[in-house]
Amino acid sequence: MRRLAALLLAAWLAPAAPAALPIDHAMPIASFPHDPGAFTEGLFYKDGRFYESTGLVGRSTIRLVDPETGVVRRSVTVPPPDFGEGIVAWGKQLISLTWRGGVGYRWTLDGFRKLGQWHYPGEGWALTSDGRHLIMSDGTATLRLLDPKTLRETGRIAVTAEGAPLSQLNELEYVDGEILANIWLTDMIARIDPATGHVVGWIDVSGLRARAHAADPDAVPNGIAWDKARRRLFVTGKNWPLLFQIAPPKG
Repeated sequence: MRRLAALLLAAWLAPAAPAALPIDHAMPIASFPHDPGAFTEGLFYKDGRFYESTGLVGRSTIRLVDPETGVVRRSVTVPPPDFGEGIVAWGKQLISLTWRGGVGYRWTLDGFRKLGQWHYPGEGWALTSDGRHLIMSDGTATLRLLDPKTLRETGRIAVTAEGAPLSQLNELEYVDGEILANIWLTDMIARIDPATGHVVGWIDVSGLRARAHAADPDAVPNGIAWDKARRRLFVTGKNWPLLFQIAPPKG
């Protein structure tokens, strides 16, 4: 059912997105090696390194990755039966989600030592931060705002595209006052205004998927990272052998 809903969404996006909303077609500025065995669920850039989470039961990890080589410098396993999902940094901690377990974890950012766990209703898909809140996706058309200290929900953002709810919101990144969200099982990244929840534009990464030779239907685009200091935007996908730098969205 989840796959059918996503496929229907993909069909809806194809004719609808160009009608009223701008589309940026992502072109690579640079490309970097990426572990083709990484079923990417979360990605962010911090202090010259990528932090990446991978999914699948028994294969879920959280990793510190060298950007230039793709070499995994440090890794911790998310124990079965948990299916690892999104991650975000807050202070000296890394916060992680699991898909259907209703449980997340706190880790030390330096060393990935487990500090504890927390609980939430429904599914966990992705995390990012606007500097005040953590922002969580759960596969629906609603993003949750969380208090970074207590991880309690403090608000919600209803996401719409051309007036219709937009579900399947997956990996997230906060970039220049917008929330970027991979739309699961499509090649589109939605640019979301957090004040209104309205999609203000799209980034089409289908050309990057082709360059990565990601023909497997499960090898969908997933993974967005922002280097704010150098204004570099990175994207990848599940089991992609490449990670790409692309231009940030325009205004």
